[in-house]
Amino acid sequence: FQAVYCGLCHELGRKYGFAARFALNFDFTFLAILLSETQEPECASCRCVAHPCKARCAMTHTGALEAAADHSIVLTWWLAALFLRAAYRKASRCVPAFDAAVQRHLRDLAAREREHCASLDAAAEPFAALMADIAAVVPDERHRRVMAEIFYHLGRWIYLVDAADDLKKDFETGCYNPLRCRYDLTGGTLDEKTRQEVALSLDLSVH
Repeated sequence: FQAVYCGLCHELGRKYGFAARFALNFDFTFLAILLSETQEPECASCRCVAHPCKARCAMTHTGALEAAADHSIVLTWWLAALFLRAAYRKASRCVPAFDAAVQRHLRDLAAREREHCASLDAAAEPFAALMADIAAVVPDERHRRVMAEIFYHLGRWIYLVDAADDLKKDFETGCYNPLRCRYDLTGGTLDEKTRQEVALSLDLSVH
């Protein structure tokens, strides 16, 4: 995982410049691993700004790393990373269908937030569907369906975990949070029964 993480960081820098490395995250590292299928990664020893004194083992360039980099740039742009303007324009030309899908799904997500959607499944659907669209890069039709299902539930899990992490802050600021709406909370924390329900829902996506 560390080798793929470092490899994705270098891939972002190689293709999109130094600023693009700020789009690096664990979610797209996991995506790169899934897209690599059973391919054993080749690694190289390299140094970087974050680790100037001790070399790190980083996965070398692959199609999976490049796809993860392209998709992460497009998604990060639409999540308001304005410093990536030039990188976004380049990435959107690489994955134009995903760029259009991200815009569509984020509009859908914003609409559900405005409506204060109280269904966890409905609230998580746009981001889950957005992640599922990444599977379009997989050439084999059968494998593409499998990857789409995995990516969908990865997106659903990420969305709901973020909602749980942000619950206290959203309660204090009055921002929309699907957990707050679903359980009609009067405070910024979940009671034990509700925590177990949310954990079960998350586990279903993991399984």
